[in-house]
Amino acid sequence: MDYNNLYPIFLKTNHLNILIIGGGYVAEEKLTFLLKSSPDAKVTMVAPIFREGTETLSKQGDVTLIKDVYKKKYLKGKHIVVATTDVPEVNIKVYKHCRKLNILVNVADNPPYCDFYMGGIVTKGNVKVAISTNGKSPTTTKRLRQFFEDVIPENINDLVKNLNHYRKTIKGDFEQKVETLNEVTKGLIEKEKP
Repeated sequence: MDYNNLYPIFLKTNHLNILIIGGGYVAEEKLTFLLKSSPDAKVTMVAPIFREGTETLSKQGDVTLIKDVYKKKYLKGKHIVVATTDVPEVNIKVYKHCRKLNILVNVADNPPYCDFYMGGIVTKGNVKVAISTNGKSPTTTKRLRQFFEDVIPENINDLVKNLNHYRKTIKGDFEQKVETLNEVTKGLIEKEKP
């Protein structure tokens, strides 16, 4: 049976240097979703030309646009790279350079050349849910994202804030606090009995 063995993490993108190589529709889509989820992300984009939408979007965040073809020098100081060019040889070159430099890399729509996938994301205040289909079905990811956007209540952020405040008032060690919070929140997942 297939299973998803990816390990999800939530990155503080304002502490990282992200590079997107390419200036077409896919690059703009990656930038759009990145800034939607992490508006304070530090991003550099390199491409000979950029879409007008990308140029407009770049002004809404900490985004630097460099009009040039890909060169290895642009990897210096980068932590994460996303290659989105329409030239497979360039994307594979980017992948190989990143692997040698221990930089996490994603070649758009080419799973064998990805260290990570950019999944679907649902955000409601402090609650963020990431969804992955292991790179197998972006459409399923999209539909699941829409489902979770509908079912997660709008007031979930109030609950999180209240529980955070309550957590600070609980006495005892870490284990006791976890046990108390587990007891308080178990009603969130209990199904109504007929």
